[in-house]
Amino acid sequence: MSRTSDAVHARVREAVADRAESVWDVAAALHADPEYAFAEHRAAALLTGELQRAGLEVRREVAGLPTAFTARSGRGRPTVALLLEYDALPGLGHACGHNLIAAAGLGAALAVHAVRDDLDGSVLAVGTPAEEGGGGKALEVEAGVFDEVDAALMFHPGVYDWTWAPLTAQEQYRIGFHGRAAHPTGNPTEGIDALAALVELFNVLHALSRRLPEASHIQGIVTHGGTATNIVPEFAEGLFGLRAATTTALDDLSGQLRTCAEGVAQATGTRVTVERATVRYEHFRDSEVLSGRFATHLARAGITLTPPVPGVYLGSSDIGNVSTRLPAIHPFVAIMDDDGSDHTPEFAEAAASARAREVLRAVTEALACTAVDVLCCADLRERAWAAHRGTATRGPAGGADRAEGAGRAGEADPAGVAGRRADRADRADPAGH
Repeated sequence: MSRTSDAVHARVREAVADRAESVWDVAAALHADPEYAFAEHRAAALLTGELQRAGLEVRREVAGLPTAFTARSGRGRPTVALLLEYDALPGLGHACGHNLIAAAGLGAALAVHAVRDDLDGSVLAVGTPAEEGGGGKALEVEAGVFDEVDAALMFHPGVYDWTWAPLTAQEQYRIGFHGRAAHPTGNPTEGIDALAALVELFNVLHALSRRLPEASHIQGIVTHGGTATNIVPEFAEGLFGLRAATTTALDDLSGQLRTCAEGVAQATGTRVTVERATVRYEHFRDSEVLSGRFATHLARAGITLTPPVPGVYLGSSDIGNVSTRLPAIHPFVAIMDDDGSDHTPEFAEAAASARAREVLRAVTEALACTAVDVLCCADLRERAWAAHRGTATRGPAGGADRAEGAGRAGEADPAGVAGRRADRADRADPAGH
C-alpha cells in the first residue's frame, strides 16, 4: 500500500535536493560536449551510467537505435515514463536546451527511484535520441517502447512559461521530375525540361499557399537542378517540408502536394515521383489533467505556467507521436526572456546559465512529484486516460481543439506576445524541423 502522496512528495523533494548538484553537473557536461542525431554515444553512456549506478535496470540500444535506452525502477503497472532528449544542433550545440531535458528526466527518475518502496508500479526513464530531425520517439513508439506505459512526462526549456506546447504535425517529401535531355540550341524541341517542371511546382504551391488554413504551409528547396547549362535537365528534384495544425490536416496537405505535382507533370510532359523523406511527426496532444498537476507542483518554485498565446505555433516534435498513444505532457519553462528565441547562439548560452540551473532544479522536482501522482493516484490516471481517449481525433491538446484555436476562450494576449512572435514561430522551433 502506498503512503499518502503528500508524504511521498516530501521525500521526493528531499531526494531532488540531495542530487541537485550532480544533476546540474550532468547538464553542464552534456552542454560542453554536444553530439548529433543518432550519434549521441557519449551522452547515452553518461546518462545510462548514472542510472545504472543508482540501481535502475538499464537496457541499451532499444528499438534498434544505438543511442536509445530505457532504465526501469520497480515492476509492473502503473508505469510512468520520464523522457530524456540529448541531441544537439549542428553548428549551434545545445541551442534547444536538450541538455536540460536530459538532466531533468534523469534527476526525476533518480528521485522517484529513491522512494520506490513507497510506490506501486514502476518508473521508466526513456532515452530518446535524434529529436532534431531523426524522430527517435516516433521510432520507439513503433517498436512498442511505450506499449505498457500509463503516462509520459517531459519539459522543454524555452522563452515562455507555458503549460503545454502548440506543436504542429510535420513531414517532408522528396519530389523528382523526370524529363528528357537534349541540347538547348541544337535540338531544343527534343528536350523535356525537368527543371522547368520543378520550378512550375513552386509557382503552383505559392498560389496554393494563399488559401491554406492557419498553421498549414509548404516550404521547399531545390536539391538537384541539372548538371550543365548546355543540357536540358532530364532530372530535377526538390525537398518539401509540410506542416499543419493537426495530423489530419497534414494528410490533407500532403494530398494537395501530390495532386499539384501530378498536375504539373501532366502539363509539362514529365514523369513525377513523390516519396516521403522523413519520419512523420504527429501534432502534440496535451494531457490537460497531467500538465495541470505539473503546473501546480512547479508553482511551489514561484514559476507560474499559463496557456499558450492563441495563433502562435512552435514547430514540431516527435513527442507528438507519443502523445497520440498515451497521456503526455510537454510544458515550456523559460530560461531566457521572451524577446529571445531557441535555435540561436544566445539560447545555447542560456542553456548553461544560472537561470537554467534554477529552472532545472524546479522542473526536476515538479516532474518527479507528477510522476509520483501518476503512480499513487488511480483516479488521476483514469481521468487522464478518459480525456486522452476523448481527444484522440481532435487538436494538439486535451479539452478543446487547441490546434485550430490555440488557447482557451476569453484568454488575453499578455503584452502583445502573439504580435511579436507570430512572424517568428518557425524560427522558434523546438524540434528544428
